[in-house]
Amino acid sequence: MKMIPSLWVAGALALAAGSLCQAASLDLNLSGDAVQFETNVEVTPGIQLGAGVLDSDYRGDATAWHGQLLGVERTRDYEIAVGARWTQVDSDFGDGGGLSLGGYGYAYLPQAPAVSLGGYGFYTPGVVSNGDLDDAVEYGVRARYAVTANVDAYLGYRRFRADFDHPGIGTRTLDSGVHGGVRLVF
Repeated sequence: MKMIPSLWVAGALALAAGSLCQAASLDLNLSGDAVQFETNVEVTPGIQLGAGVLDSDYRGDATAWHGQLLGVERTRDYEIAVGARWTQVDSDFGDGGGLSLGGYGYAYLPQAPAVSLGGYGFYTPGVVSNGDLDDAVEYGVRARYAVTANVDAYLGYRRFRADFDHPGIGTRTLDSGVHGGVRLVF
């Protein structure tokens, strides 16, 4: 996992940017094979700008960076976002990037308002990819628990697959498995 110093730099930049915005979050999760860091800032009500990195040693070394722009709506009952993401992949199987569409959604349980269930997904079609990347899909599910007003702990499952143009490579799973994480909201 060679990305740890970059995670600290990204976190410091997110904190600086977050002080200029209305709301922000920092998210860190770990599994036996991967570490992921993501930050999001709400630049105007309902518009969220974010970036993140996933570094995985699942069946080979892979690092995926992304930047995203999402439309977001939050109520007491749910949180939903839809938009676009640019993903750049550097892996043992190939390198490339592409424009993804997708989003996330979480529902808060009425009987247990500190608990939310949901997931996310992003798809990159071949028509908007470059380099060795033909297409990719990342999706996951999570169960979150609000430990305090601005700290969520969660358990989740993530799967990230990419199809590469190299002969004999084809579609590879770059990360898959259960992870645990913490999200700070400020």
